[in-house]
Amino acid sequence: MIPVLLILIPLLTGFAAFFIKNEKQVKSWALFSGIITLGISLTGLLLIKDSTYLQQNCEWLSSLGSSFSVKLDGMGQLLCLLTAIVYPLIFIATWDNSYKRSNNFFALMLLAQAGLMGVFVAMDALVFYFFWELALIPMYFLCSQWGGERRIAVTFKFFIYTFVGSLLMLIGIIYIQSRTEGGSFAIEAFYKVALTNGQQSWLFWLFFIAFAIKMPIFPFHTWQPDTYEQAPTATTMVLSGVMVKMGLVGIIRWLVPVLPAASHGWGDVVMTMSVIGIVYASLIAIRQDDIKRLVAYSSIAHIGLMCMAIFSENLSGLQGVMIQMFNHGINIIGLWIMVEIIERRFGTRKLSELGGLAHKAPAMAIFFVIIALANIALPLTNAFAGEFLMFNSLLNAKTSYLYAILFMVFAGLGIIFGAVYTLNMIRRIFYGEVSAVVSTGVSADIKGYEKFALGIIVLLIFTMGIYPQLLLDITEEISQFISGRFFKPGIN
Repeated sequence: MIPVLLILIPLLTGFAAFFIKNEKQVKSWALFSGIITLGISLTGLLLIKDSTYLQQNCEWLSSLGSSFSVKLDGMGQLLCLLTAIVYPLIFIATWDNSYKRSNNFFALMLLAQAGLMGVFVAMDALVFYFFWELALIPMYFLCSQWGGERRIAVTFKFFIYTFVGSLLMLIGIIYIQSRTEGGSFAIEAFYKVALTNGQQSWLFWLFFIAFAIKMPIFPFHTWQPDTYEQAPTATTMVLSGVMVKMGLVGIIRWLVPVLPAASHGWGDVVMTMSVIGIVYASLIAIRQDDIKRLVAYSSIAHIGLMCMAIFSENLSGLQGVMIQMFNHGINIIGLWIMVEIIERRFGTRKLSELGGLAHKAPAMAIFFVIIALANIALPLTNAFAGEFLMFNSLLNAKTSYLYAILFMVFAGLGIIFGAVYTLNMIRRIFYGEVSAVVSTGVSADIKGYEKFALGIIVLLIFTMGIYPQLLLDITEEISQFISGRFFKPGIN
């Protein structure tokens, strides 16, 4: 029942938001919906131990072999919790923002949340695909109607990339379903299907391309920086903090357990693509003057490391990825909130036009530094444990010793480059002489509601950094299950 409510609440409140014409009222309605969804997610995580409340299976398209099957396993609980936390924070942090046709904006945001929740809990391939597409459609309209000057061309590129990937995945889903016993779309049937190595190999790329586009990783990433830059910041937060996790979930839950032999065989290729993306994105981030684009490229580097850790084929990497999905979402949302505040106060996102901001907004500087350092996995911050586990997995990757060392070294360069562009960003925004833009901008420091949102993020950063076992306990069971299928691939 809990996973159904996580989908149903944002879905129904989203449709209702279309009819609330007053902007303040629709903001309050969206925030109310987000808080209710958060409460349901916490209930499922903390209060209900009976697994019957954490899953639902009922008839849907029985003639096609599909049922409406949803379940909150450990990974689903963590990502639904992330989505539930992120939405109220976004609505609070952007409370002063005004949108044309605000009812449509908030309605689409909530419908996107319903789609995301569905992806994270779906245990039927057709249900998974349905929610995969449901999450995309609202994002297309959000970006195309409320984005920047180049929004139409950028959004069209984003839509084409993701739609082509989705079609490839649908072909793969239909083929595997035709090979299952009884023609079922259920995830258990997909896990049991018997496929030859050749079949697994070409099916692997149908699924992987769809997931790689969504994450994204090199060379399927080119839609991302422009989309993040042109989308309204609230939408960028959802894209960067939550939606990219759809691709990682797809790999962990649907790709490697269903096609273990092909995942093992193509692992070195995927890790090579990922490490190229890490170094490439990090070097470009160093050269960026626009803060939005800098954060966008940094996200590519972080996702690339997570993808590498999955295909390193050991338990520490898999569990590191699962907790890092949560922690990355929290940290990147914090950075986007800071970018939004700076742009709103001073009318620019350019590093070259900022400087000395700590003199005028010391609280803003403190929050920004904490969140930025968490984003590069400083010890005692939330990202440290996940990154440590992922690097440990790279060193012990199921590949040749030479490849493991090379992967480790080049992925490590991404960490070094990440420190370079992050510390440089902090220095250029907050320290040095006060720039002309800062001196003439709004002098007020961050407001109370902004401090509240950022305070929640900082609290999560330190809580998960000091005691990451909270997240490890949640993901232990699903990590063991996936590793049991993937790390000893059946060769047919």
